Parts: sequence; C-alpha cells; structure tokens
Amino acid sequence: MSRIGKRAVEIPKGVSVECRDGEIHVKGPKGTLSESLPASVDVEVEGAEVRFRRRDDKQPSRAAHGLARALVANMVTGVTQGFLRELEIQGVGYRAEASGQQLKLSLGFSHPVNVSVPAGLKVSVQENKIRIEGSDKGLVGQFAANVRELRPPEPYKGKGIRYVGEHVRRKVGKAGTA
Repeated sequence: MSRIGKRAVEIPKGVSVECRDGEIHVKGPKGTLSESLPASVDVEVEGAEVRFRRRDDKQPSRAAHGLARALVANMVTGVTQGFLRELEIQGVGYRAEASGQQLKLSLGFSHPVNVSVPAGLKVSVQENKIRIEGSDKGLVGQFAANVRELRPPEPYKGKGIRYVGEHVRRKVGKAGTA
C-alpha cells in the first residue's frame, strides 16, 4: 500500500469536495479547482475526510494511488491558504514591472520582454523580487519556471533570475596572465 495514498486528506471548514464522473472538484475561500483523477483510483468523501483506494495491485495503480492523494491535498491547501513562489532578479539594469495581467521584464536584451500572467495568478514586484501567488500549485510553479527560464542565473557573475534562496554554483573565470 502506498504510504502517501493510504493517508486521508482532511477537509477544513469552509471547503467542499465533490467527486463525480472521474473528476474531483474542490471549492474554498480562494477559489474553485477541479482535476481529473486516474481511473485506477477510487475516491470516497466521508464526512470531513477524503479517502483513496486503488482497484488492483499493479504498478501503474500503485503509482497513481499516491499521486491522486497528493493532487487532492494540494487542491485543498490551494483553496484555503494558496501557494507562493518568489523569484529574485540580480544584475545591473535588470528590472521587472507588473501591471494588470502583464509582467514587463528588462533583462539585458535589446528589447523588453512582456509575459502575460495566466488567469488565477497574482503577480507583484517589489524592488528586485517577483511574487507569484495562486491557488493552483502546478500553475504557480510552472509560471515561475517559465519566468526563470527567460534569463537563468549564469555561473560566472550570478546574473539572472533565480528562486529566492536558490544557490548558484559559481565558476572561476579566466586566470589573468601575469
């Protein structure tokens, strides 16, 4: 039995969970999320808990068992607390500006880079930090990865966009001839 899949997901007050037609719908104070679950996993909503059972003991079913539980747990956390990713910009002249559903980045290219923010996400910029907030964990993480990919940190000076707290391994530059 999957150690993660056999644990029930607690449903806090103010959150409703419904399972119908192979999809699970979670509604809470920060929005509504829905996800299609693997067919090899049965979902039961009992009182203030969601339990997961797999139909057989084959390897794909065992893998989907823990996945289904993790997806639902992330959905419940997302509609109650939400998720946050912070990126920091390092480099002379590198800056960001958020306006509405657009993120405008100056990253040392010959032109500014405009990124449209997906629906359901809130992006704010303070000094050299970009805060990405939302209820969908996958969407928050993917958008943060897409923004970081525009100018990943380079190993010689460390310039670029990185996650807050990310350690960038630095390389030694050319040795000068004396």
